[in-house]
Amino acid sequence: MKTQTATKKKDTDFHATPSGKSLIPVKKKIASEEKKVPFSPFGVWGDLLEYQIDALQRGVLFWDTLRQRSNNMLDHEKAGMPPPLAFKYETIMDARTFKRPSNYALLKILETDDACLEDCLDPAKPPVIVVDPRAGHGPGIGGFKRDSEVGIALHEGHPVYFVMFYPDPEPHQTIADILESMKIFVGKASSLHGGKKPILYGNCQAGWLITLLSAHCKGTTPGLSVLNGSPLSYWASGDKGGSAMQIRGSLSGGVWLTRFMADLGGGILNGAWLVQNFETLAPAQAVWGKLYNLYEHTDTEQDRFLDFELWWNGFYRFSEEEITKTVESLFIGNKLERGGMVLDDDCHVDLKDIKNPMLIFASEGDDLTPPRQALHWIRAVYSDTKALKAAGQRIVYMINKHVGHLGIFVSAKVARLEHRAILEQASHISVLEPGLYEMIIDNPTDDPDCSHDQYKVSFEERKIEDLCDIAPQAPFEAVRKVSERNDQLYRTFFRPWVQAFAKFQNGDMIRQLHPLRLKRIMFSERLNPAMLPLIFMAKSVQENRHKASEDNPYIKMEQQAAERMIAVVESKTALRDEQDEKMFKAFYGE
Repeated sequence: MKTQTATKKKDTDFHATPSGKSLIPVKKKIASEEKKVPFSPFGVWGDLLEYQIDALQRGVLFWDTLRQRSNNMLDHEKAGMPPPLAFKYETIMDARTFKRPSNYALLKILETDDACLEDCLDPAKPPVIVVDPRAGHGPGIGGFKRDSEVGIALHEGHPVYFVMFYPDPEPHQTIADILESMKIFVGKASSLHGGKKPILYGNCQAGWLITLLSAHCKGTTPGLSVLNGSPLSYWASGDKGGSAMQIRGSLSGGVWLTRFMADLGGGILNGAWLVQNFETLAPAQAVWGKLYNLYEHTDTEQDRFLDFELWWNGFYRFSEEEITKTVESLFIGNKLERGGMVLDDDCHVDLKDIKNPMLIFASEGDDLTPPRQALHWIRAVYSDTKALKAAGQRIVYMINKHVGHLGIFVSAKVARLEHRAILEQASHISVLEPGLYEMIIDNPTDDPDCSHDQYKVSFEERKIEDLCDIAPQAPFEAVRKVSERNDQLYRTFFRPWVQAFAKFQNGDMIRQLHPLRLKRIMFSERLNPAMLPLIFMAKSVQENRHKASEDNPYIKMEQQAAERMIAVVESKTALRDEQDEKMFKAFYGE
């Protein structure tokens, strides 16, 4: 870092003379050049004209991309919002027809591009079941491109299954109903492959779902469970206190707000509210960075942007029973880590009952699920390493240093390295001696080719006592008590009135008019005739595209202005988070 800073200062402030014998300030050189270089109308003014043409054309393509995003969103909704998988598949089981129905289904991946998978599958390898997060968005992010968890599992020769869910939950659907469906899915995949225990891949929320399945009183024990960016310790806080998400959730007053929003929707919670929480957590990227990146690189970013936005803007729904159980038992109550989570069949979920090996993949760059929230439960459940070994359990964890939350299960680079390494080492993990291990990848190339072995994997034994400190939980215990009191007050005095009001209004109309959805679809020419000219303008621009040169000074000025904007938004976000933290400490203590 010091070398970069010194180099930058040298290039900026000084420059060598033509003889190379001395250094003179840049200002002096510019002054001398201005005297020697004759006036040219195509100098600065030529750069400005070139930039203006490029900026206007990029603007047309930018707005046309937003128009296409709106149309894609409307078409996706009209089609029932199927998972945007980049692979051909067939539905094996539909849980809506089960005795205990849920809105889940089991898909079998059949083909990738035009290649039949039967030619590359290894019959000796167990099936892989990829489960995507149910956190406001729809399924599909684990396989919406070839370099993904689904794609790498296929490349490694595994039969691959994908668990999807439909936009609307079954009436009064519960977490226990979903777990029952998952148990049947695991048994089905196992029976189709000679009784081999499937490898379960859980992304974010799906990670704690397959953890519940492994610990469930009547569950089917799977093979290796892989938890990618999955929170299991909701009260775990770092050295500087709780994360921004923890604090903002605590200041909302608890589960009553979730129940209120679900009641207002006629017993259904619109997932757009959860997506909005994610975007407001880091507005610099969601509000400005993502869109400017599209504007800056509109010639090359359009397809990637539209593919990702098709998933990001697919807002799914939750039943009131499912979402309130999740919030009060996990996010607010932390009952999973504490062994106090009770399902509606009177089963007490205890993480000590997990017998299948587990691999926990977390990242230090993940603001939503930092490593402490992914790992602290091990320290809380097992008193020490001896207790873990005595239970016969094998837990492996792997820490990425940089990637963000979505990158853990979306990044193509992570899929080609970390997820490939996980699948290649799955059989080895299953036969490790009981204990706690850190999986370390030695990767000199930093981006391996899937056709070559360009990295090495080692498992280093660790002690639970050194994993992380026991986090102070008194403030979050106070949050839980406040949540229970607020929820009791709401259910006693306000809920009957809200439910009565909900009967006289159209819940679907409220969902359609959600601000997050409206600001997407407003750019469609189907709803906004002012966007119609863009169709013809964009076609004309593509046929007559004139890009500015990379060394155009106005391009540099634009990039610097964008960086300053991001810095301003980030500073205001940091100030907001700081104020929230002070308020949290004032209400609930350190």
